[in-house]
Amino acid sequence: MKILLLGGTGAMGLHLTKILSEQGNEIFVTTRQKCESKELVHYLQGNAHDVSFLNSLLYMEWDTIIDFMVYTTVEFQERVHLLLSSCKQYIYLSSARVFANTDTYITECSPRLLDVSIDMEYLATDEYALSKARQENMLRESGKTNYTIVRPYITFSEERLQLGVYEKEAWLYRALHGRTIVFSNDIALHYTTLTYGFDVAYGIAGLVGNSKAIGEDFNIATDESHTWQEILEVYLGVLENYFGYRPNVKYTEESLNLQFQRMKYQVKYCRLFDRRFDNKKILSVVPDIQFSNSLQRLRSCLEVFLCDPRFLYYEISMEALRDKITKEYADKKEFSTIRQWIKYFF
Repeated sequence: MKILLLGGTGAMGLHLTKILSEQGNEIFVTTRQKCESKELVHYLQGNAHDVSFLNSLLYMEWDTIIDFMVYTTVEFQERVHLLLSSCKQYIYLSSARVFANTDTYITECSPRLLDVSIDMEYLATDEYALSKARQENMLRESGKTNYTIVRPYITFSEERLQLGVYEKEAWLYRALHGRTIVFSNDIALHYTTLTYGFDVAYGIAGLVGNSKAIGEDFNIATDESHTWQEILEVYLGVLENYFGYRPNVKYTEESLNLQFQRMKYQVKYCRLFDRRFDNKKILSVVPDIQFSNSLQRLRSCLEVFLCDPRFLYYEISMEALRDKITKEYADKKEFSTIRQWIKYFF
């Protein structure tokens, strides 16, 4: 099959590219940076948000398009019919963040925030969980059925290790620079579900060209769940072996992200929910998925990362806020410019 991955250069996309190419499929992956093509994997340099670039790709028929892009609702509305008409199967990466809070295991039929929320301020936004749900609706209302909706939840890998709302750049970076990890009591005791990225990619690969997936939606997540405090204990155990001492943790009562308009909804409508998943539907269609043990795999991923630690960015303002709480200071060497250093202090 000839398969196009839009925005498929992240951790999950890399796994998926490898799985699909090893099955003998010809893979084309869009990327903003120049990458060397090899054998069955071809990299197409350009911005998939750019409609002219997208049109240059969609003039030919694809067997499957797998879409990792994050669109605004307006953006998706402009291209949904083009995407559906350019392939036999369009696989849309939604998110299990679309679901409302529930005391039961989440299934594909569970209520979505978009449908049940009474928070009018929230509903007026195009926040991630809402935009994904609205875009799911557009697919269902398109008049076509050649789509498959997949909903991962929180995924992790050797390069991505989350703690509550924090990426590794916001918590692990601090530990590796001798500073206190900042976490919050409001999130710590809630249950979450973390799934290894390869396992999700394997599930998506099993839906490619699968007639049972057409016009359907699938949550792809392990049925294992743990509190965020349990997740933190795994991280601290690995770091204690690495350093020879246990890093300090400072707990605030509420997540710091609640102070910021653009960050608060991820806390309020995701991390403060207990998340447990019933994955029977994906297992019925892709029965050979073997979900990794979350805690064991998290441990091994952190151990691999510590062999060659690399961070993608540095949150100067948020790092300054966390240091203010812990009464610590970053070393001047951590800043690439004097301007960054000044911003950190002021």
